[in-house]
Amino acid sequence: MPRAVTLIRSASLSDVAEYAYAATAPAEARLIFLAGACPLNEDGTTAAVGDVAGQAAKAVENLRTALADAGAALEDVISTRVLVASDRQADLVAAWEVVRDAFGDHDVPSTLMGVTVLGYDHQLVEVEAVAAVLDS
Repeated sequence: MPRAVTLIRSASLSDVAEYAYAATAPAEARLIFLAGACPLNEDGTTAAVGDVAGQAAKAVENLRTALADAGAALEDVISTRVLVASDRQADLVAAWEVVRDAFGDHDVPSTLMGVTVLGYDHQLVEVEAVAAVLDS
């Protein structure tokens, strides 16, 4: 199945970043705006309490489910924002590594942010995404 998303890398910017700097989708693509994927279990409890990497993994799992329900997959994501409730850079990196690894070669433009607090009890990570698909 052809994908709508084209990742753009910039030779003019640092190659230290582990993601593309931009992405495009054609005008005929259907955009999917996803709410932040939270590290919640089916019963509404927060998964992996106190574990940034564990919560990032659960958030990505829930993101995959939301994408599938919208007719998309991780390869259709055009951008992400990873929110981590911490002022420690090591926590941000731990969450980022899980998200980065989940996306593999589809290294979409991403923003990684430390925030003060997130919405659920014991929540440390949230992953927002926008996807683009070509409907047949």
